[in-house]
Amino acid sequence: MMEHETREKAKNAVKLILEAAGFEVEEVDGPLDLSAVRDDEYVAVLCSVEADTIAEFDRTNYDIVIRGVQVPCKKLLFTLDNKIHTEHCIVWGVREFVRLSGEATLARVLDRELSLTLIPGAGAGSAPDTAPDTTPEPVVAEIAGVSIPHLPVKVTKQNAERISGTQGTAILKFMPHWVYHYMSSGEQVYQDHRIPFDSEGWGAINAINGLKLEIDPKTIDKGEIPGDAEVVGPKISKDEANTRVFGELVERLTQQVRIKQVKGDTIWYEEKVMKPEKKNISIDIDLVHFPVWQVRGKKIVEVNAFTGELLSQPMDEGCEIL
Repeated sequence: MMEHETREKAKNAVKLILEAAGFEVEEVDGPLDLSAVRDDEYVAVLCSVEADTIAEFDRTNYDIVIRGVQVPCKKLLFTLDNKIHTEHCIVWGVREFVRLSGEATLARVLDRELSLTLIPGAGAGSAPDTAPDTTPEPVVAEIAGVSIPHLPVKVTKQNAERISGTQGTAILKFMPHWVYHYMSSGEQVYQDHRIPFDSEGWGAINAINGLKLEIDPKTIDKGEIPGDAEVVGPKISKDEANTRVFGELVERLTQQVRIKQVKGDTIWYEEKVMKPEKKNISIDIDLVHFPVWQVRGKKIVEVNAFTGELLSQPMDEGCEIL
């Protein structure tokens, strides 16, 4: 039996996941725990390990009346018993629960909606310990990753392991980068010298180790990432990255002009430093994640999952440099 305190905690955690996916969630009277609504999608939720309660939930049809029309509800079960089998429920076991809780947390941190598809009739659970595991693990729900700006994955796991040149298993990570677009305008005039500061461009800064990269903004995808990938958070803040971009841009555009001065028989040269004004520089900066296959064997090697390049400088501080 799931203790009352544990059930309350489970109910609150499931509620947070569904709310991160855009559902409006309310607590309901027993034996159910929650009801959730998203557009025309209605879900009844039960958190339990009791076989009888789950069996009753599985065979009961739940409907909601909308404008006089009965609409069937999907049924979502969260259970800690991995041997539970159902026919008509979407089942979240421990593995799915841990994964979705993490993805929901990330979605809230990034102020984005969790992409979550619930498929009625999908089941979860494992075969009894005495039976050989000869069939693929059943799909509980078709769960896509969160939608975040990223570069697409163009290199497969198998190719990444081959490119790495080391024996090991590749895991997909999305590494944070601050991608920026800058524009500078204006000019300075001194005597007969005119110094323009017109400039525009794109760039990226690794938000973990500070390395700079080039980027084509047309390659950025704002859709979903694979649900089993690990999304790494930034260590360098947006303000820090913006300050660095601004400082480097001003330094690059600053010019030292040598001006010839003639007075009577005397000739001398005046050195004049001309730099753009802050008001004439605009910088737009956003977080974009770059995909990396991290191959872990006797050593850790990283492969750029977008270009297939073997990285000589690790995107993750914890990796060794080849």
